[in-house]
Amino acid sequence: MNTIAASRKPRYWIGVVSASHVQRGVRGGFAQLCHGKAAPLRRMRPGDWLIYYSPRTDMGSGEPLQAFTAIGRVADDRVYEYAMSSTFVPYRRNIDYAACRSARIADLLDRLRFTRGVKNWGYSFRTGHFEIDREDFLTIAEAMQADVSQYGSR
Repeated sequence: MNTIAASRKPRYWIGVVSASHVQRGVRGGFAQLCHGKAAPLRRMRPGDWLIYYSPRTDMGSGEPLQAFTAIGRVADDRVYEYAMSSTFVPYRRNIDYAACRSARIADLLDRLRFTRGVKNWGYSFRTGHFEIDREDFLTIAEAMQADVSQYGSR
């Protein structure tokens, strides 16, 4: 990581992806957001954190899940294309994932600033990628039993 990225405070992001797709990314050490679009990946910088929220187990017809399913840190500056098929070439970004467990959002709704007291809390997830504050990040990381201190989450 370059010294400019290391010296700035990290930002914290939520990405909305089905759990089966999240696990594919965790196994491969990458993030893919918003059906492969580059823009959300480019908003993130090395040292930023990404937490995946999975509304369902699988895209479309999967079982409802509504849980945070992975957490990791943006590894480098690269946003790159990856050909999954001849007709689908999404953008990806390298992520260093931390060991964690899933955490149901229902258990956190009254503790998170972006959901506390919000009747339609799911609306913010419709964008597929959005920023949260450090306090909410740490609350979710704790619920996921993720040790983010080893990465210097400041």
